[in-house]
Amino acid sequence: MANVVVVGSQWGDEGKGKIVDWLSERADVVVRFQGGHNAGHTLVVDGVSYKLSLLPSGVVRQGKLSVIGNGVVFDPHAFVAEKKRIEAQGVTIGPDTLRIADNATLILSLHRELDAARESAAAGTKIGTTGRGIGPAYEDKVGRRALRVMDLAELDVLPERIERLLAHHNPLRRGLGQPEISAEAILEELTSVAAEITPYIDRVWRLLDERRKAGDRILFEGAQGTLLDIDHGTYPYVTSSNTVAGQAAAGSGLGPSAAGFVLGITKAYTTRVGEGPFPTEQDNAVGEFLGTKGHEFGTVTGRKRRCGWFDAVLVRQAVAINGIHGLALTKLDVLDGMDEIKICVGYELDGERIDYFPASLASQRRVVPIYESFEGWKGTTAGARSWGDLPAQAVKYVRQIEELVGAPVTLLSTSPERDDTILVRDPFQD
Repeated sequence: MANVVVVGSQWGDEGKGKIVDWLSERADVVVRFQGGHNAGHTLVVDGVSYKLSLLPSGVVRQGKLSVIGNGVVFDPHAFVAEKKRIEAQGVTIGPDTLRIADNATLILSLHRELDAARESAAAGTKIGTTGRGIGPAYEDKVGRRALRVMDLAELDVLPERIERLLAHHNPLRRGLGQPEISAEAILEELTSVAAEITPYIDRVWRLLDERRKAGDRILFEGAQGTLLDIDHGTYPYVTSSNTVAGQAAAGSGLGPSAAGFVLGITKAYTTRVGEGPFPTEQDNAVGEFLGTKGHEFGTVTGRKRRCGWFDAVLVRQAVAINGIHGLALTKLDVLDGMDEIKICVGYELDGERIDYFPASLASQRRVVPIYESFEGWKGTTAGARSWGDLPAQAVKYVRQIEELVGAPVTLLSTSPERDDTILVRDPFQD
């Protein structure tokens, strides 16, 4: 049995929800290893829709252990609100089914306020954050002044930790024209919720090591996508964590040898939310068609996604960076009925053809996509559950993607319904 790491190979929103749910049914443990409640996905189980942002996908399935790893930045109040909302849908969540890493970093109200103040004050460089305090919380983590989940179980030492935190934040708040915040206010914010969090706190690194040795199948669930990675994405228009497969080890406390199969969730076209370069964006009737038919609106923010043609250069780069073994290709059905479909196979930069996406923001903005055109298909791929159900041109399109990005399609999703999936290779049986 292989443990599986799931990552997005584009700018997020690749359709991870359905694929992760499909995999979580086969897993014993589901682990979130980075990000926070800034990225969400929708699961549909037995006709019921669940919208998750912070909770791992395993919580909606009985008999699964869900884990929030140390690489996640954890908003305790958002956790309590999301937990109550999911429980109201009939899901039972308790310490026997969910554990939270004691060394995960906390998100506080001052992080959300700083996030919003910076975004509103930015002149020409808006990142397009969700305003949920993710970036500022990671900054405090790296700055070694963060509060962590374990501190909720040691309230007697909190005042000293809070003072150290505010020694950094209050000068920032003054500089942004915001009122200072008192240590008492932060203490109350945390003590009011501590009792609801502490039963779930655990040494996750040991727990996962024990479950791995017992032969359990572990699913590592990533958020966002490779091109939003703090190192490998379209910097500075990125998230504040590493979203690539290597983070599954660091963000869970389980060594890299535990990851057996890396699955890259890949949309059959390209979308992104917010600001930043997007070489194949179609700000025209094609983009409108893709966005409307694909229902391209963010699960967390509700923001309309920018849409464009499939970019094989970007996905090929993501395959290399993540060590992707196979792709889960999603939303192929959105392309049904198009007369012509294009794939970006390279770029032109200042008159020179290149086969990579440059790290320089200025260069990213200057690249011109080089396209190959494909005849579309009039038949439908929606609901297909075998290769024989697909139009010949659709199969040709999928095979061309495999060749261009250097990775095979392991799963092919043909509709939002979980059973409308063509399985080529079971990642857990690697």
